[in-house]
Amino acid sequence: MDQVNTGTLHQVTSAQTQKVLRNTYMLLSMTLAFSAVTAGISMSMNLGSGTAMIMSLAALALVWFVLPRTANTAMGLPVVFLFTGLLGAALGPMLNRYLALPNGSEMVMQALGGTAIIFFSLSIYVLTTKKDFSFMGGFLFVGLVAVIVAAVGSMIASYFFGVDVSLFSLVISGIVVLLMSGFILFDTSRIINGGETNYIMATVGLYLSIYNLFTALLHIIGATSND
Repeated sequence: MDQVNTGTLHQVTSAQTQKVLRNTYMLLSMTLAFSAVTAGISMSMNLGSGTAMIMSLAALALVWFVLPRTANTAMGLPVVFLFTGLLGAALGPMLNRYLALPNGSEMVMQALGGTAIIFFSLSIYVLTTKKDFSFMGGFLFVGLVAVIVAAVGSMIASYFFGVDVSLFSLVISGIVVLLMSGFILFDTSRIINGGETNYIMATVGLYLSIYNLFTALLHIIGATSND
């Protein structure tokens, strides 16, 4: 009898995990497409960097203060689309700057291709092996905090003291690529091993990894280009 109950529980848990995984990837594809649309609108309107900064801060406010309270309600989906739409629009000014370069379109496509290859390769690896990467959580969090502190410090050094931080900024982008790759492994592992049961929160985690991975790759490609 215990074996029957255990088997039934395993089947239910597996079905729930598959549902979360399916809903996560479906919502992730929709939010990425929506971000591409808002980025295109932002580019066509030629929005400035100041506006992009305000939209990024508004998006962070949503994910920190609003989403945790709405992720399990009917308002969760509108908040997610608003969040991803704002971040997509915030990419507009940066994309316009790169596309204005002689090989700008090529650099953007390389960053997109690199992001897709990394994301799908890591996701397929976790989904195939079902390896548990939860042990990486503490390391990734510490690394993320260190990168944020280093990035803020470099901006202060550059703005107030005129220090050339281009090489340091390139190193930070390389670290971001590694960190976001780790987060993709970590978040996907949490989904398939039952650590994350809310597909909205799972989508936001993967979306942020893809977003930051793309911007970091674009910075690296742009910095190492002859342009």
